[in-house]
Amino acid sequence: MVGLGDTKKKIEKMISAAEDLYEKMNQLRAQIDDLRSKVEKTSEQVDAMEHDLDEQRVLIERLAREQGIDVDEVLAEAAIEQADAGESAETSGAAGGSAAEPED
Repeated sequence: MVGLGDTKKKIEKMISAAEDLYEKMNQLRAQIDDLRSKVEKTSEQVDAMEHDLDEQRVLIERLAREQGIDVDEVLAEAAIEQADAGESAETSGAAGGSAAEPED
């Protein structure tokens, strides 16, 4: 009857492992539910911020037009300045602060 005792121990180990797995699965399910809730809340906040930003953009553009400012021109100039600043930062960071010269 020794075989039955070993079988009983194996079954008890399997049951214990299954219970542990079930508990971990429930913890994971709770974490996923919490994450889902946070993602939904974040999405709602982003949507609200985008709406506010759109409203602010309309107000600023209207104020700029009233002051005779060409919004598209200002944005284009800002993009050019930003690109120039990015290019100068890239070239000054390469090869110890100076552009590397090709060898002959």
